[in-house]
Amino acid sequence: MPAVPDRSALLTVTGRDHPGVTARLFAELASVDVDILDVEQVVIRGQLVLGVLLAIQVAEADIKAVAAQVAADAGVSIDVSFDEAATDLAEHRRRRNHVIMLGAPLHAKAVAAVARAIAEVGGNIDTIARLSTYPVTSLELMVSGAKSAKLRAALSTVASQTGVDIAVERAGLLRRSKRLIVLDVDSTLIQGEVIDSLAAKAGRGAEVASVTAAAMAGKLDFGESLRARVAVLDGLPATALDEVYDELVLTPGARTLVRTLKAMGYRCGIVSGGFTQITDRLVTRLDMDFSAANTLEIVHGKLTGRLLGELLDRRGKAEALRKIAADFGIPLSQTVAVGDGANDIDMLATAGLGVAFNAKPVVRNQAHAALNQPYLDAILFVLGISRADIESLDEPAT
Repeated sequence: MPAVPDRSALLTVTGRDHPGVTARLFAELASVDVDILDVEQVVIRGQLVLGVLLAIQVAEADIKAVAAQVAADAGVSIDVSFDEAATDLAEHRRRRNHVIMLGAPLHAKAVAAVARAIAEVGGNIDTIARLSTYPVTSLELMVSGAKSAKLRAALSTVASQTGVDIAVERAGLLRRSKRLIVLDVDSTLIQGEVIDSLAAKAGRGAEVASVTAAAMAGKLDFGESLRARVAVLDGLPATALDEVYDELVLTPGARTLVRTLKAMGYRCGIVSGGFTQITDRLVTRLDMDFSAANTLEIVHGKLTGRLLGELLDRRGKAEALRKIAADFGIPLSQTVAVGDGANDIDMLATAGLGVAFNAKPVVRNQAHAALNQPYLDAILFVLGISRADIESLDEPAT
């Protein structure tokens, strides 16, 4: 094990960015006895902020001389501070969490509230990076020193007070190794509820819509309520399914979400309490990999008001996720689930990352992350994927 240095030095470089500043600094540091412990650099509108943490064995005057020389040659300012031996970086990096903030717009008041809450639970903001300005503004904060559960609870309160969306996820390999996403359909992948649209064509729209709302809020048993809602479709021509499908409106950002994740090697598909007559066509439309849903019985070209096979209810959706992940050989820790209703709760809890999307309160309170923006591709920002990364898919290879 290397000897622990007596002192540490922090060099903070600020000024107009131009080629060669960083190279010049490290070239000069190579002439003295120092080890690099940490480096952070950011450029905002041409302004450079570069921090370099050093373990030093030489005199402080030598470090100051290097800083003065580089500052003069490169036309920047360099602040130098000294401290006792730097703490072990492993200790510094422990309990690290990614905190994603999303807003349209994202006000300074909200950012201040987040920063204050992080400090109050013993966290430190190590870095802040912008992920997007469209369709929402999103920032990613790397926070160290705070327990995930405590941090998530504190920021959940901030989110409800400020109206911004905040997601917290443990840093580490698991965050970067997600490989499968399952999406609910009604009010998630698409706008509206298929069962309500079918019921409207049977002249029972308002009646069924009220039952659907209660079931999604967790006030009714999903399985029983679904069978009751499907029963009112008895005698409805099967062509109504085609009409409803043709009237479907995808949630904004749905295509971008699927296309981006597919390009990254994700398996993408549907797990829905809706109907295979709709979900199978959506899979083809969006070039997805799989779907699991309920099936409406059709006899002589008409709906019978019954379902075929085992009901895919709240418990069934979680089991479907487990089976799909196993079929693809993907650990549950590397899966993402997205939904909005009470019947999605078990599925969201089973996934490595469960995202409540414009969800009912009972769902938001139990999910790993909650998004209230109307754009499905905002999920990409929660995964740490920037707008620049998304747009790079359309750039020609060079």
